[in-house]
Amino acid sequence: MFVALPSRDKARLRWAMPLLFVLLWACFVSSSLLPDPEQRRVMLTWGALSGGLSTPADWALALRDGTAVRLVSALFLHADWAHLLGNLLFLLIFGLPAERAMGPWRFLGLFLFGGAAANLAAVLAIGTPDRLIIGASGAVSALIGAYLALFPGAKLGVVVPLGLFLQFVKVPAALLIGVWALLQFLFTFIGPAFGAVAWSAHLAGFAFGGAFALLARAGIARRMRRKRGF
Repeated sequence: MFVALPSRDKARLRWAMPLLFVLLWACFVSSSLLPDPEQRRVMLTWGALSGGLSTPADWALALRDGTAVRLVSALFLHADWAHLLGNLLFLLIFGLPAERAMGPWRFLGLFLFGGAAANLAAVLAIGTPDRLIIGASGAVSALIGAYLALFPGAKLGVVVPLGLFLQFVKVPAALLIGVWALLQFLFTFIGPAFGAVAWSAHLAGFAFGGAFALLARAGIARRMRRKRGF
């Protein structure tokens, strides 16, 4: 169980989550204004593609020609408004407390590296070659994993329909996130029946985010102890 560590430092400016929010919006709007052929060219140029990393030579080529950058650039491309808004909603819910706990630079690293790791997992897991992998869902999954690691006892508000009425209740975050993670695991094996979603990216991002947050929390605790002289 984590215990909140008191700090005498002034509140840090939280800029990473708003920056990512604006960038995701700007990238989607700018690409949606392009003609359809140009939109497709942008997706194929900057989105991650499955297959092509089966040998060490493939990995070396990806690093040499810059193809590996697509693992990050793909995070800022979305297929439609629903795809974008779903990721932005979870970015707000889990991103704000995560950045408050870790600070902006760690948070930004979590989003970018967690998203890249998630996309890499999808590239390796999807058997069909040249499947386009886009969207920030892998990075958002990393935020969910980090949130669970940072706030294991937190509760999340849920609206439950009770007949003709809606009831707002608080449910342990560990329960909701656990159910979500279980669904990602199940859909990884039956995913084609539920649309073209890179479920393996969600799982990989979730695991990366949890591990990253635990390491970051330990580093913050050590820094605070050093500042207090014990």
